[in-house]
Formats: sequence, structure tokens, C-alpha cells
Amino acid sequence: MFDWNDLRAFLSVARGGSTLAASRALGVNQTTVARRVEALEQALGLKLFERGQTGSRLTEAGRDLVGEAEKVEAAAQGFASRASAHVRGMAGSIRLTANELIAQLMVTPALAEFRKLYPDVQLELIISDRLLDIEGGEADVAIRGALALNDSTLLARKVADFHFALYCSRDYAERRGAPTLETLATHDLVGGGAELAGLPGVQWMFAQAPGAKPAALYNTMSNLAQAVRSGLGVGPIACLVGDADPDLMRCSPQIPGISGAAWIVTRRELKDTPRVRAFIDFIVPYITATVRALEAKGQALREGADGPAAAGPGEVSSPV
Repeated sequence: MFDWNDLRAFLSVARGGSTLAASRALGVNQTTVARRVEALEQALGLKLFERGQTGSRLTEAGRDLVGEAEKVEAAAQGFASRASAHVRGMAGSIRLTANELIAQLMVTPALAEFRKLYPDVQLELIISDRLLDIEGGEADVAIRGALALNDSTLLARKVADFHFALYCSRDYAERRGAPTLETLATHDLVGGGAELAGLPGVQWMFAQAPGAKPAALYNTMSNLAQAVRSGLGVGPIACLVGDADPDLMRCSPQIPGISGAAWIVTRRELKDTPRVRAFIDFIVPYITATVRALEAKGQALREGADGPAAAGPGEVSSPV
């Protein structure tokens, strides 16, 4: 019989291509990794790697066993995760992740009230535009804005729908004139870099302005929206946010064919953990109420004192 830690070392070397890379991934020294791989080879009676100066290459047997080892790894992670869920109960922590925009609008303002109701629950909020691996245990609960969710074993509940349009600040429109789709190429465009480069709203904007160069690139939606709000140029923003901001004005109709949703996502074995269940039951109505308030504010602004002009060029004033 072999040691589970030996199997972890085998998988890390297989994935990293060397005992050095595996030692960094596992947080142990290189000698320990090499010793564990050798122990596994002896226990199995098989040579798993061809070793050379450039690293470790899987043998035919090693390649065949990687998939089976990954099944053992997944089972071990599932066992540990389920055991942890049973142990923690109501008292303990919830690791919650959301992007910066969702955290600012829908999560952080609610946490003080949640803590009053459940003082024994510690919330660890991980704010990142990167989608953390919920199945792998990087977080317990995610509130995600996405055009669609990937297939997985996770449980997901939709809490809001949203659409996009192009916006600029009212100050920008006063300085440069109100942008329209016909004049878009003559304006400063605020685009997405890194994670946002492929965002459909960004791609659609530049497709309407062939040859236009971005005035600036941002890798988070919250910073892109702030750049537009500060008067840097025109950019795609969720209508839920843009319509409710009195300093912004629409420069386009809703972007066709591009809509998304906010989802609460968690692992199946955590959904009935008392503190996770309490948090989900608390945050869902809070988000619903926040969305309704933003929609009502946006509709009032777009139908308010500015009249049809509040809708932006080329469209009628109607609620999102």
C-alpha cells in the first residue's frame, strides 16, 4: 500500500515536469519530493518517470496512472471538504468571493447586518475578477457576474439579470459632444485589458468604431466604470449601474445579444451547512432589493428632468 503524500508528489511532478516545480507547488523541499516519488515507485514496482537534466518525463506506465491518481485526489478532496462541512456547523468562517463591482454594490453593504444576526460567523471576503476554484476549495461561496456558467458539479442560483450599453460622463459629453454610434470612432474609448480584453461589450464597442485606438485599458469592470465616470471616455457598463448614476449618460441602446446574470454558487455538500444556508437565505433577498432599487433609480433618472435626452442619442427613454 502506498502513502497518499507519495501520490500527491507523483501528481505534482507529472504536472510540473520536475521535482523542483513540484516542491514549489507543495511547499516542501526538492529532496522530499524525490524521496516520495521513489517510495511510490518501490511500492508499485513500477518506474513512473524518466529522469534527466531537463526534468522528469512520465513513462508509459506513469502516463497511464495519472488519470487514476487524479481520481484518488478528487475523492480525497471531496472527503476532506465534506468532513470540514460537518465539523464547522454554524460557528466558523465562510470564504466568500466576488468581483469588485458586485462586492461594492451587493455584498459589502449587507455584511454589517448579517454579522448582527450571526455574530459567530466570520466572513472572509476575497475580492477578485479571477474566478476562484470553488470545487477545489479556494472559496465556499461565490457571487459571480457572468454571461453564462460553465458546466460543473456546483450548485448555482440566479439572483439578477443585467444588460450592457455604452456610457460616458455628462462632463465628457459637455466637453466633446454627446457620442453616438455614428460618431463613436471620433471619441476616446475606454477598453479592457488582460481579463477584460475578450469581454463581449468591449469587443462590440470597438467593432462599432473600426480603427479606433483605446484611450486606456483596464483589467477590472469597477475601474473601467470609474474611468468612464471620471470623464476619460466612452465605455461599456452594466445598465443596472450606469442608468442609476446621475453623472453618466447612455451613448447607445442596450448592446444586442449580450446579457448576463449574477449567480450565487457553492458546493453541493456546503449548501445545507447551517452558516452557509443562513448566508444564502440572507443575501438573496438583499441582492433582489438592491437590484430593484437600482432599476427604479435608473428609470427615474432616465425619465426625469432631462426628458428623452436622458436616454442618450438614438434611443427612446425606457426602463432597462
